[in-house]
Amino acid sequence: MHPVLARLGPVAILSHDVFVALGVGVAALVLLWEIRRREAQDERLWYVLAGALVGGALLARLGTWAQHLDMRDNAGLLEQWAYGNRSILSGLLGAYLGALLGKRIGGYPHKTGNLFAPAVAAGMAVGRIGCLLAEPPGTPTSLPWGIRLDDAHAAAMHVPANVPLHPSFVYEILFHLAAFAALIALRGRVTAPGRLFTYYLAAYAAFRFGVEFVRGNEVVWAGLTRSQLFLLALLPLTVARFAWTRTRPVEVT
Repeated sequence: MHPVLARLGPVAILSHDVFVALGVGVAALVLLWEIRRREAQDERLWYVLAGALVGGALLARLGTWAQHLDMRDNAGLLEQWAYGNRSILSGLLGAYLGALLGKRIGGYPHKTGNLFAPAVAAGMAVGRIGCLLAEPPGTPTSLPWGIRLDDAHAAAMHVPANVPLHPSFVYEILFHLAAFAALIALRGRVTAPGRLFTYYLAAYAAFRFGVEFVRGNEVVWAGLTRSQLFLLALLPLTVARFAWTRTRPVEVT
């Protein structure tokens, strides 16, 4: 594992932060490619993009604040912002809500999900490389591709040393790459407004719920992790979005 890529004097260049930044850059390039391909150039899209970036950044950091039912056990908001964990799930929710707000502020009237879906999948695939390099891999496994950590790295990540562990972030990188390929293949056939993004979110939610069982995250209730409980809480919204997109007229977006 390589949580630190390099050092500039006392400043550590963290692999997680570097690959998150690269993921954002890749997502931006894919989004621009899609905008040009679909001839959807519109200055109001910048409001949507800005809203998605700001909303994603805010909730990715603050979305893990309320981890305990007793609010006194949670960190203060400033402490959470400075030192708290980041959650890709709450970040995606924040990006979605931020994009909706950006559309409202900029007055952009069209659905943008079909534009954003391939970009998000590509960016996630790159960003998760940073997680692979910096975070605990997963639970012990007997499969031949398990990752073994030496004593020093295992102690730092609080996992067993020299024991094969599920490479859960590799699974996720492969999922997002496959999703990106599928979205590119389907983009000419699935033209209902926002439906590509709905398919992607639903597939990722199902995948993430399953992969949580080998991620090694803390089990908090009924054998489920916080991420799994978060996904279950969002299930009604996912169903509602499916129902909504199926009733919308076909529109190229």
